[in-house]
Amino acid sequence: MNNPDIKKLQADVIDLLKQLIATPSFSKEENDTAALICDFFEKHQIPFSRVGNNVYAKNRHYDPSKQSILLNSHHDTVKPNKGYTHDPFEPIEKDGKIFGLGSNDAGGCLVSLIATFLYFYHQEELNHNVVFAASAEEEISGVNGIELVLPYLGKIDFGVVGEPTKLEMAVAERGLMVIDCTANGRSGHAARNEGENALYKAIDDINWIRNYRFEKVSSLLGESRMTVTVIDTENKQHNVVPSQCKYVIDVRVNELYSFDEILDALKNNLKSQFKPRTTRMKSTSIALDHPLVRAGLALGKGYYGSPTTSDKALMPFPTLKMGPGDSARSHTADEYIYIDEIRDGIETYIQLLDEFI
Repeated sequence: MNNPDIKKLQADVIDLLKQLIATPSFSKEENDTAALICDFFEKHQIPFSRVGNNVYAKNRHYDPSKQSILLNSHHDTVKPNKGYTHDPFEPIEKDGKIFGLGSNDAGGCLVSLIATFLYFYHQEELNHNVVFAASAEEEISGVNGIELVLPYLGKIDFGVVGEPTKLEMAVAERGLMVIDCTANGRSGHAARNEGENALYKAIDDINWIRNYRFEKVSSLLGESRMTVTVIDTENKQHNVVPSQCKYVIDVRVNELYSFDEILDALKNNLKSQFKPRTTRMKSTSIALDHPLVRAGLALGKGYYGSPTTSDKALMPFPTLKMGPGDSARSHTADEYIYIDEIRDGIETYIQLLDEFI
């Protein structure tokens, strides 16, 4: 793009990304990175507000009578794994990459969206309002993240959620439901074949879960899947028949099933007691004829269904998940993002919005 401000925007936000990397921001501990984002807006004379560790701002000529688009990404990170070969909080620039925790997930997206917001901030004749929000607690789907700040943003009609998608359009996203299960039996002495083995009851249910297939298969997200990921009898004695066995089901749901339908299937087939931890992270999709998607298609972008969840699941309006970086690098040791990916991200976001706002 030939806009003379683009290169300065790119340089400013790349510097911000390095500062964010150098500042630990684990979920629920994002106070310092929230302060950095506030300082950045203050430096650029952009009015902003903060709710908890969430920071938001609206374009200068915000008009409540117009539709609003939300630009959102998160500034919390997971904790670094033990495979790092360098300090995860040292923003190393090497071979065209910026290394560091949160660089790819989702720092590159976050700063690209900040640059995009600044690009449109002063424009007077926009057809839509542009609202920006940097959210907390995304990595743990916490209640003090995007859900906390949404009521302060005014009416939002649709949004872009910044996550690393190689700048392709994630138009649908699997829902996530974690279910805690308990199989109950009766303790006894193993040598005398006494009791009622709760572990065996759990295994019967787990085998059913392993083999069950939901009929409705999505063209974007494939089939809904259930996976048992944890099991524990809390029994440390080899000669005692366990009276209780607990296990956990990780359920990934396509857009063709509601959580209630999943729970009904379990109710009709499991002997174990079960309870979902939360039903907040629902499957979402945006229509392929939505202006955002049409704008992306006009730019030559492809679309797909994402197997991972994000704050998109918590937004009660259509959203497109899209951003620079590669999801395969997220949560890995020596995480990085290419500087050119950030530059491309800024230009792509601006072109996307230019198509219709």
